[in-house]
Amino acid sequence: MHGFEKASNSQVGVFRSVLICHQGYPFDQEGLSRWLASISSLAGVVLLEEGVQRGLQRVRRELRRSGLAGFLDVAAFRLFYRLFLAARDRAWEAEAVESMKRRFGPVPETARVLRATSPNAPEVIDFLRECRPDFMVARCKTLLKPEVFRIPTGGTYVLHPGICPEYRNAHGCFWALAQGDLERVGLTLLRIDEGVDTGPVYGYFAYPYDERRESHVVIQLRVLRENLDAVGARLLEAVAGTAAPVPVDGRESRTWGQPWLTAYLRWKARARRGARKGDVVRA
Repeated sequence: MHGFEKASNSQVGVFRSVLICHQGYPFDQEGLSRWLASISSLAGVVLLEEGVQRGLQRVRRELRRSGLAGFLDVAAFRLFYRLFLAARDRAWEAEAVESMKRRFGPVPETARVLRATSPNAPEVIDFLRECRPDFMVARCKTLLKPEVFRIPTGGTYVLHPGICPEYRNAHGCFWALAQGDLERVGLTLLRIDEGVDTGPVYGYFAYPYDERRESHVVIQLRVLRENLDAVGARLLEAVAGTAAPVPVDGRESRTWGQPWLTAYLRWKARARRGARKGDVVRA
């Protein structure tokens, strides 16, 4: 995995940026907004407040992708997660957000905020044009249309929880862990294009995670928090046009769906067996 140095003070504020994220996701809304303001001139934040319709669209998409049995597996995992894992993960996230607040300070008052139901809404396009960003970071579940992601002159970027192209879509870390593909548990910095996580890759990042004790949610958030300096430096290089994309020709490419309970239980059982045998259970 690639590692990079912290962005120099001379780079901070050179580029104008915008963050798109979901309302009610503190790691992004309260933490990453401050980080982005520390490495650039944060011009605006788009907060997405999605309604019931978007949730129904995702249900239909998962049914098409996984079938009825797979969909029920997804639903079972969500119930299991809510009952047994969510509280601990929320506590970890709250502590992580507080540490980012202390480290990066407040978001400047000059940063504008727009609340919208879709990142592709006309009001979002108008807002972005008014903000005139050099680059944008998208932390949203909806694919951006070209008329949105092409507005920033230096590109729109994803901090993808997974290694692309092998683990595309939003749950790449989970599926790498579930597959026992421990060398591909990490984060990908990529520039958005018309596909699903198929754009140019500008770096991979990892940390020594503990697959026995950490949930996939903590792992995919922590890999970003542990590498914020390196991600920021590489991101600014990509925006400036001084970073070359990582070659990915000839590698397998696959899109993955939502986490399954059966896959989660198999993953944790394998991790426990490995620990009993004395194996290393981290990347």
